[in-house]
Amino acid sequence: MSDAQQFLLAVDRDKNEAARIADGTARQLENKQVKLLGVVQSLGDYLTDDDATIRAKAVAYFAAVLGALEPRFLTRQQIAVTVQFFCDRIHDASGLREAAEGLAAVQRYDRFSGENAVQVATALFTGCPELQQHPQGSRFVVLTLLNSILAKQREALKGMGGDFVVGITDLVNAEKDPRNLMVVFSMLHVVMVEWNISEHTERMFDAVFCYFPITFRPPPDDPYGITAQDLKGRLRECIAASSDVAGHAFPALLEKLDSTSPNVKKDVLQTISACAASYTPFAIATHSTQLWDSIKFEILNAQDEELASEALTAVGAIAKRLSFGLESAAATTPLARYVRSVTTECTEQLREPNQKQAKPVGQILEAMAQASELSFGQVIKNVMGPLLTAYKEAGVIRSQHVLLEVLVRMLDAALHLQGERGLGAAATENPLDGYRDRLFELSCQALMGTAKEEVSFRIVALNSLLRLAQVRELLVSNEIGMIVQYLDEILLGEDEHQSARLKDEAVTALVEVSKFRPDLILDVSFPAFLATLPETEDKETNQRECQSGLAYLARISVEKNVFEVLLRRLANRLLTVIRAPIKEFRRYETLSLQSPKNAPINAGYAQALLATLLYSLGHRDLEHDPNVPRYSEQLVIPLMEELDLSTHNDNFPHNALEDEAVLDGVGKVVNIIIRALPGPSQLEAVKLSHVWGSYALSSQSPAQVGTRQTRKSIVSSYILGAMRPEHTLPSYEPKSALEHLTACCLAEKTVVIRLSLLRQLCLVINKWMSPAETEIVLEVATTQLEHLSQEPDAERGSNTLRVLFWMAKALVLRTDKQVNTLIDQLLTLLDSPQWGHPSARLFSILLAPDDLMTRANFVSVRLLHKQRLFAHCAPRLASAFRGAPPTLTDGTTSVRSNYLIALSGLLKDVSSEIVLAYLDTLLPLLLQSLDLSDVPVKAATLQTLTVVIQQSPGAVESHVSSLIARLLSLTEGRDNNKKGSVGVDPPRLRQSALAALSLFPAAFRGEIILPVRAQVLKRLLSALDDPKRGVRKTAVDCRAVWARVGDMD
Repeated sequence: MSDAQQFLLAVDRDKNEAARIADGTARQLENKQVKLLGVVQSLGDYLTDDDATIRAKAVAYFAAVLGALEPRFLTRQQIAVTVQFFCDRIHDASGLREAAEGLAAVQRYDRFSGENAVQVATALFTGCPELQQHPQGSRFVVLTLLNSILAKQREALKGMGGDFVVGITDLVNAEKDPRNLMVVFSMLHVVMVEWNISEHTERMFDAVFCYFPITFRPPPDDPYGITAQDLKGRLRECIAASSDVAGHAFPALLEKLDSTSPNVKKDVLQTISACAASYTPFAIATHSTQLWDSIKFEILNAQDEELASEALTAVGAIAKRLSFGLESAAATTPLARYVRSVTTECTEQLREPNQKQAKPVGQILEAMAQASELSFGQVIKNVMGPLLTAYKEAGVIRSQHVLLEVLVRMLDAALHLQGERGLGAAATENPLDGYRDRLFELSCQALMGTAKEEVSFRIVALNSLLRLAQVRELLVSNEIGMIVQYLDEILLGEDEHQSARLKDEAVTALVEVSKFRPDLILDVSFPAFLATLPETEDKETNQRECQSGLAYLARISVEKNVFEVLLRRLANRLLTVIRAPIKEFRRYETLSLQSPKNAPINAGYAQALLATLLYSLGHRDLEHDPNVPRYSEQLVIPLMEELDLSTHNDNFPHNALEDEAVLDGVGKVVNIIIRALPGPSQLEAVKLSHVWGSYALSSQSPAQVGTRQTRKSIVSSYILGAMRPEHTLPSYEPKSALEHLTACCLAEKTVVIRLSLLRQLCLVINKWMSPAETEIVLEVATTQLEHLSQEPDAERGSNTLRVLFWMAKALVLRTDKQVNTLIDQLLTLLDSPQWGHPSARLFSILLAPDDLMTRANFVSVRLLHKQRLFAHCAPRLASAFRGAPPTLTDGTTSVRSNYLIALSGLLKDVSSEIVLAYLDTLLPLLLQSLDLSDVPVKAATLQTLTVVIQQSPGAVESHVSSLIARLLSLTEGRDNNKKGSVGVDPPRLRQSALAALSLFPAAFRGEIILPVRAQVLKRLLSALDDPKRGVRKTAVDCRAVWARVGDMD
C-alpha cells in the first residue's frame, strides 16, 4: 500500500499518524528515494475522483508532504509547477482549504518569487468569489495565506495596482469571524498605507468602516483570547491609515458621535484622535472647524468624565497635527484659525464665569496649549489678556476663583512644554514672559491678601505661585524667595484648624521648591522653623508650636542637601537638650508621643526631636545611601557616648535620658541607622562590648547593677536588633548568655525595661543560636518550668512565664524543628489552677507583631510560621477544652476559660484563611468565648466570626440561633454569666456585635433567619438608645437590614 493510500485512510481517524506518513514521504524525497513527480502520480485517480472528499484528502496529502520539506528543497521550476497545481485546485470548492494549505507550504520556500505571489493572489481573487460561503476554518487559511505573501512579496503585489485593491476588498467582503477579522484588518491597513488608493477611496473606506463600531463580546473561556479592544484597535488603525479617506471618515464619524451609547461615543473620539495623529495637516485643516463644532459638546456638556477626557485628547491632537511642519503660526495658518475659533468661544464663556462651565473651558484651553509650542503661543496670545482683564474686573471671589483656576491650567501647560527648573535652559522663548509680573502680583495678592476663611481660593493661588516658580526661567530668584517666605508665614502664623488644608499644600509646595532651589529652603525656611525651637525646654515652652516646627522641617527635608542639613542641626539640638541638667519636672498633657505625664523637663522636647529624626530617616532609602556612615558619626556615636556618661553612675546629673520614652526613641533612631551600615561598620559604630557589657551580657548579677544602667537595656535591645547575625557578639557563649538574660528578666520589675530584656532574649535565640543549640533553650526552659511549679512569688512567677513565651516566640518565628516541644509544655500550663490564667493571657505574645522582630532587623521570620503554630495548637486547645469539666469539684471556676483565652490570643494575629480550615473543630470554642467577661477575648472572637459569616456561612448554619442570642447580649452590654448585668462591654465591642448581626440576612437563607427576626428586632431596641452615637448609628443600620428580612424572603 502506497504512502498516499495510507494517508487517505489515516487522515480522518488519526491526524498524528497521517502527519507521520507525510513526513516519511518528505524524507524519501530529500534522500532522493522518490521523485516529486512520483508523489503526484501516486495520487493517481484520487485527484479526479467523483467524491469531493477524496479529492480534498489527496490535495491535503501533497500539501502535508511539501510542508515537511526543507525550505531550500524545491527548484524554481518545481515551485512554479506546484503553484500552478494548487491554483488550479482553488476553483474546486471542496478542496479550497487543502489547496490554500498547499500554497502556504510552498510560499515559505526560498525560491518562491514575486511572480508566484501575483499568481497566487490572482487565483484567490478569481477562484474564491464567494469566500464567505466556506467554513470559518477554510476562510482563515485563505486569509492567512494572503497575509503571508503580502508580508513577504509586497513589492510584487503592489505592481498589481488597483487590481489588488479591488480583489482584496471583494475577497474579504462581509467577513464576520473575529479571528479572520484580525487578519483582514492587518491586510487592509497595509494596503491603505502603501497602495495608491486615490481611485478606490470609497471602496476602501466602505470595506473598513462597515465594521464600525465594533460590538463584539468574546464568549466565556474563549480559547483564542481575542477581545473587543483588539478588534477596535486594528479597525482604528485602518480608518486612520490614509488621508485619502478623510473626506469619508470624518463625516461618518461625526454622525456616529450623535449615538446615545457611551461606548460608541468613546470609540468615535478615540478614532478621531488616531486620525488626527496620522492624517496630513491639510486633511485635518479641511475638517478642523467641523470637528470642533461637534466635539466641544462632549466637553462643555459632559455627562461622562471619561468621554470628556477622550474629547479633550481629540481637541489637542488636532492642534498638534496642525502644528506639524510649521516654524511660526501666522494668522493665516490653519493652526492659527483653529486655535482662534476655539479660544474665541472659550473667552466668551469666561466673560461671565460660573463654576459649571469654568472647568471644561479650562480643560479645553489646557489641552490646546499642551499640544505644541506654537499652539501654546497662540492660546496665550488669544486668551491671557482677556483672562487677566476679566479677573481684574471680577467683583466677587467666586468669579476670581474660577478664573484663577483657568490661569493655573495655563501654567500647567507651560510646565508640560517648557519643563521645570533644574532641567536645563528653556528651549524656546516663553509666551508667558509678557504676563509674568501681572500673574505674580495677582497670585500673591490672592494668597496673602484674601480673608483667611477663603481657604479653597487661597489654595488655588498657592498652586499658581508654585507653578510660576517651577516654569523654567520665568521668575527670578528674589521672586521665588518671596514665595518661600509666604509659605513659611502660612505654616508658622496661621491657625492650625482653620488653614489645615492650606498648610498641607504649603508643605507640598516647599518640597517641590526644594527640588530646584534647595538653597532657598536652607536660607529662608530653615531659619524660620528653627527659630520656633528653643535650645532647651522650660515651663514656658509651647509644646504644640515646637512640635509643629519640627513636623514641617521633617516634611520639607526630602532632597539630599536639605536632609543632611536637617540631620546635622537636629542632632546638635538633641545633644544640647540631652546634656542639659534637669532640676524640675513638668506635665506633658499635649504630647502625642508615649510618655509619662510627669517627666523630666526636657523629655517631651527630646522625644519630639527624636520622632522628627526617625520620620526623616524612615523616609529615605538608607540601604543605598552612601552617606550612612556619616550619619552614624553625627548621631549614633554621640548618642552612645551620652548614654554611657549618663548611665555610668547614679551620681551623674539628671537629664532627659532618664525618661524611658526618650530612651526608646534613641533606640529606634540608632537602630534604623546601624542596620543600614555595612557589616564591619556596625561593630565600630556602637562599640558593642562597651554598650552591652555594662548590663545585658555582663557577668554582673542583676542586683549589682544600678537603676540608670538598667535603663540602658532599652537602647541595647534596638542595637541588638540592628546587628547582622553573621557578627559574633562580644564575650558571647550561648548557655551563659541565655541564663544571664533570663536572670535579668526575672529580676526586673520595671515594665519597659523588662520588655527590652525579653526582646534581647528573643533576638539572641532567633539570630545567634543555631538549630543545633535549641537544646540549650529547651534545657533552660525546662529548668524554669521546674522552678515555676514551686514558685510562691506571683510576680516572679509571671516573669518566668514571660521568659518562656518569649523563648518560644524566637523559635516559632524561625519554625524551629523542636519548637513544638516547648509549645506543648506551655499548653500543659493551662491546666494549672495557679498559672493557667496568666499563661493563657501570654499566648498572644507568640504571634503578635513586634517592631524589632522583623526581617528588616535580620530576624529569621519564616513565611508559614503562623500556619504551623496554629495547626499545632488549635486541635490541642479544642481537645483539652472538651475534656475539661465545666466546673471543678470544689466549686471553683473551671480552667476551660484558659483554653478560650489562649485561642483568642492566637486568633487575633492569624488570617481568616487559616482559621477556616479548622472551623469545625473550633466553632464550639468560639461560641463559648462570647460568654466570657474578657473583652479582648470577645473582640478577637467577633473578628473571626465576622469573617466566617462572610466567607463560610454554611459552617455556622446549625448554630445560627445560639450565635444570634450571644451577639444580641453583646449589643446590650450584658455579661452572659451574670443575669441582668448591664454595661460590661465597651462601645467598640457593642458596635462590632451589631455589625456582625447585620451580616446574617444576606448570608443565610430566609427560612433560617425568619424565625428569629422578631426577637432580633425587639432586642435591638435597647441598642437604639445606647449612649454612644456610633453604636446607635450601627444599630439603626442593623435593624433596617433585619426589618427587610420578610421582603427579601
